[in-house]
Amino acid sequence: MIPKVSNRRTRRWLNDRLLMELVPRLNAEEIRGLFAPPPFGDDVPLSVFCMTNVEEWDKFRNIDMDKEASIMDALEGKTSKRKSCVDNDKVAVLTAWHRVDCRTRDAIRRNFLPELVNNYEQCVRAFVKESDRDVLVLRVQDPFQRLLLHGVCEFYNVISVTTSETEGSKAVKSTRITKKKAGSIDLPNITLCDFLKMAKEGSW
Repeated sequence: MIPKVSNRRTRRWLNDRLLMELVPRLNAEEIRGLFAPPPFGDDVPLSVFCMTNVEEWDKFRNIDMDKEASIMDALEGKTSKRKSCVDNDKVAVLTAWHRVDCRTRDAIRRNFLPELVNNYEQCVRAFVKESDRDVLVLRVQDPFQRLLLHGVCEFYNVISVTTSETEGSKAVKSTRITKKKAGSIDLPNITLCDFLKMAKEGSW
């Protein structure tokens, strides 16, 4: 009785037969080539550059272990120092940002005006750096722009008070900026404008 052969096995036999007919038999050299690539068979041929700068490469290959350790420690020290500087800048700008009133922060986020904030920053930073000036007076009439100015002053830890003065028949708003008496003011390396741009781009 002839056993019944399944369709699956039949197809497998036919495929094997087709492959054997399509692909010619390998000769001895071709079979050897399958196992010849390094690291199984023949040695790797020498590169034409292997004898270039032999002395320099020998120094690199035969470096003293203690010297290698000192080099690695120096590299790690530079990396950690650079990272520490970046971390200190981040801490400083975040501390300054948290000094700003929460309502002012929300207003700045919703309607960020980089050029205006940058102009206010330049004035305030220059005022803080100049030790001989005690008062800076800016006349800003727009309420929202005044809010931005007060936010910049809070960021740089200076006091800002807006008063109303009458000039003729018109009321004029003046913002008086003064330094705090206790201690010196450390200006953060990252400006408020740059911080807001990075936060908006998602890189913070």
